Amino acid sequence: MGETPEEISKQPEIRKELQRATGEKRGQRVKARGRDKFWFVILAGIFVICAAIYLLLILKLIPLPQASVGIAERILRGTALIVVVFAAARIASVYGLAHIEDPSTRFTLQRIEHLAVGLIVAVIVVSVIFVNWYAAVAAFGIGSIIIGLAVQTPMKSFIAWIYILVRQPFRVGDRIQIGEATGDVIDVGYLDTTLWEFGGKYLSGDHPSGRLIKFPNEKVLDEIIYNYLWPLFPYVWNEIKFYVAFNADLEFIASTMQKITEEELGEEMLKRVETFRDLLARTPVDELEVRERPRVIFRVSENTWLEAIVRYLVAPREAGRVKTRLIKELLAALNAAPEKVMFPAGANR
Repeated sequence: MGETPEEISKQPEIRKELQRATGEKRGQRVKARGRDKFWFVILAGIFVICAAIYLLLILKLIPLPQASVGIAERILRGTALIVVVFAAARIASVYGLAHIEDPSTRFTLQRIEHLAVGLIVAVIVVSVIFVNWYAAVAAFGIGSIIIGLAVQTPMKSFIAWIYILVRQPFRVGDRIQIGEATGDVIDVGYLDTTLWEFGGKYLSGDHPSGRLIKFPNEKVLDEIIYNYLWPLFPYVWNEIKFYVAFNADLEFIASTMQKITEEELGEEMLKRVETFRDLLARTPVDELEVRERPRVIFRVSENTWLEAIVRYLVAPREAGRVKTRLIKELLAALNAAPEKVMFPAGANR
């Protein structure tokens, strides 16, 4: 991987996570385009005209039959409210949604915005048609409450879907754990999320189980989410542990495990980790120890043996395969020098 931290930091998802982690704001200000300014002027003009005519009606400067005055006032109020709704929606699009760099997320939120605008306009039109528009709105509100109580869980999941799109605790392709479910995200729907499970009830490790997991989106509002693929550092620590005697050659064991692990990971992997580590230097995570090269540590075990542990960084989806290959190579190298390693033997294993 020949990309430098500067080149990687230009990627939209990396730039977004850097801004989120460091608290920096995007340097480029979002400005209204010529077409947007044109519509703002048009909407403002319509609102001013409605307000002026409404004022003239109130002052009775426009001669109209009394029966027609009430209808005209309702139409003017409704038109003015619709103009305000359209203006607010366009402001949200220009100065809100334009900040979202992911095109699919931006498109989806625009659809939601259009739906909300349509519903509000429909309510306003109904209020204009009905003479007693307060009663109509009240009836609509009561009906909404009844429907809302009936579909409380789906509505909560729908709101959680919007939260997933905006805050992005995970995206399609991420490997996550939520509650007891662990897997790769393959779909984020309006009401539920689908995972391709790995591990699970019948398997150990991180091999796909072949099962799908579906959970309602509302779960993200109540559960802790573990994401294994943070764009700023898409790696996880893994380790392999062996038991050795207290009088073993610890220098030999450490150098052997270090050398074999580095050879298995490869120089390219080490450079990739170093590149992403440099990205972390721009965030508060830099205060933590992040090493691109494997590290061997020793720890006293409760079973009267020493634990020889090699700890290394690996891409989450490669963790199982890398660990299997490493165990074979480490055992072969260490077993070749039994007088230096002194593994537990026979009944002592």
